[in-house]
Amino acid sequence: MNLYLRYFDNETLVTNVDDAISFLSSIDEIGMNAELEADIREYAASNVFYPKRYKVRQRIYFIIIKTTAETMKDFKEKKAVKPIEAEKMVRERTEGNISPVTRLGVIREGWYEGVLDFKRVVMVPATGKHEYRDTRFVARCKATSGQDCYNRIVSHLRSRVDNRSQFPSAKGKNFSFRYLGMWKS
Repeated sequence: MNLYLRYFDNETLVTNVDDAISFLSSIDEIGMNAELEADIREYAASNVFYPKRYKVRQRIYFIIIKTTAETMKDFKEKKAVKPIEAEKMVRERTEGNISPVTRLGVIREGWYEGVLDFKRVVMVPATGKHEYRDTRFVARCKATSGQDCYNRIVSHLRSRVDNRSQFPSAKGKNFSFRYLGMWKS
């Protein structure tokens, strides 16, 4: 893992922490000390891939970015700046680990079971007033996707509960679904 460092117009791409500390020590304004050196070494050894910025004085910083780019030209052309995200996307495609939001839009006709937790407005008989109650609704329906399943459930409920009831987003944690299988023609 290489490190890209920049302080105003001074920039470099180094292959190890010692070179990075040497570069920063050559800039008088930064004021390299043992505490800063230890923090830079800790950042370089960690699994954190976010850029790190260090305050030199008020509103003045220098940055360090981890990269797999071999040359400054590769880094500037944004080659290999975010290898972790690319690896994660490949792993998700090969392992079939698709995010729940992405799964909503996958077209797959058949039977779905949808579970929706929503706020239902009900009247309290003792007081005659209305209140919100957490309600779980489970339904099996024919649908073409998880989003279609959600839309069918909400459409069904809207015609049967008080119109002040609140339905969560299909993308939230209060809706889940599973594919049960293809329907028979």
